[in-house]
Amino acid sequence: MSISKSTRAFLSLLLMELDLHPGQDQLLARVEPGVPVSVSALADQLSVRPSTVSKMLDRLMEKNLVERTAHSHDARRTMVMLTPAGRALRGRVATLWEKLEADLASAVAPERRENLLGSLREADELLTAKLRRLR
Repeated sequence: MSISKSTRAFLSLLLMELDLHPGQDQLLARVEPGVPVSVSALADQLSVRPSTVSKMLDRLMEKNLVERTAHSHDARRTMVMLTPAGRALRGRVATLWEKLEADLASAVAPERRENLLGSLREADELLTAKLRRLR
C-alpha cells in the first residue's frame, strides 16, 4: 500500500507539470489517435463508471484535448476522439510513464526484475477483476 500511495503521489506531481490530474493520463492513453472510442468502453477499460468518464471528458474538453461526437450508426452513443493537442499530450504522458517506470525499475536488481514484474502483473489482474465485479 505504501508503494502504491507513494507512486500515485509522485505521479500526481509529474502530471501537474502537464496540467493533468491523476486518471486523465489513463484516459488519454486509452484513446488511440484517429480511432473513436465510446464512453462506455473507456469506463470499462478504466474500471470506473461512465459518469466518472464523462466528468473527466468535460475537463479534458475544456483543455481542447478530446472531442465528443455521436456514433455514426447510433446517435445515442457518445464517441470520444483525441484532438491534435490531445495526441501531442498523449505522447508526453507515455514518455513520462516510461521515465517513471525506468526510475522504479532501477531500484530492483536486474536478475530480480522479471520475477517482480510477473508478481505485480498478477496482483494487477486480481485487483482489476475485483474492481470490475464491484462497479
